[in-house]
Amino acid sequence: MRIIRTENYEQMGRQAANLIAAQITLKPDSVLGLATGSSPLSTYRHLIELVRQGDISFDRVRTVNLDEYVGLPAGHDQSYAYFMRTNLFDSVGLDASRTNIPNGLAQDGDAECRRYDELIASLGGIDLQLLGIGLNGHIGFNEPDDVFVQGTHKVKLTDSTIQANKRFFEKEEDVPRYAYTMGIRDIMQARRVVLIASGKGKAETIARAFAGPVTPRVPASILQLHKDFTLVVDADAASLLP
Repeated sequence: MRIIRTENYEQMGRQAANLIAAQITLKPDSVLGLATGSSPLSTYRHLIELVRQGDISFDRVRTVNLDEYVGLPAGHDQSYAYFMRTNLFDSVGLDASRTNIPNGLAQDGDAECRRYDELIASLGGIDLQLLGIGLNGHIGFNEPDDVFVQGTHKVKLTDSTIQANKRFFEKEEDVPRYAYTMGIRDIMQARRVVLIASGKGKAETIARAFAGPVTPRVPASILQLHKDFTLVVDADAASLLP
């Protein structure tokens, strides 16, 4: 495990963007696993700037996103498909045909999960997976459990996750209660993994995940076992690490 400590959120985003840019430079047809939420916004802004400067190109990149809410159409302004289009894809010229996100409106949830796992395999796996981390230690929507769930699956969101996400919706009742999420197996099989975190609110979670035991009760802790894992944290988020 490699830890990159930065002074603040913007520097965290810049460091993560530089790691992704290096991946694209070394392999222009990389398969990138991408995340949503507030954590990667700075990373995506820096990537957009690198594209505008002509330093990197997404022309041959393909992407797979971690998750999507069940029940939200791709055009809904709180869907993760919409988030990715507005915060990255449209600004770097990524055609929709080269981006992949679980279908939140799939009629057969089990079939959709199988489809997504097969899709990742058909792309040859993920070259670099970007992750955030929830306050309860979740990655994607892999919530605390008694076991590490392997493949893409439909998950009931915990109360803490619903509370964390309600700020994006008009009222708490509008927050979806289920999501499709990439499983731990696909995340762990990515050739490289980069996890970003910032703020004092994440400090205890980061310490539990990366200075404590590996346990499915803290899903991110399994990344301690990944062969090429980089943790990019600002000073506040890293404040409880040894």
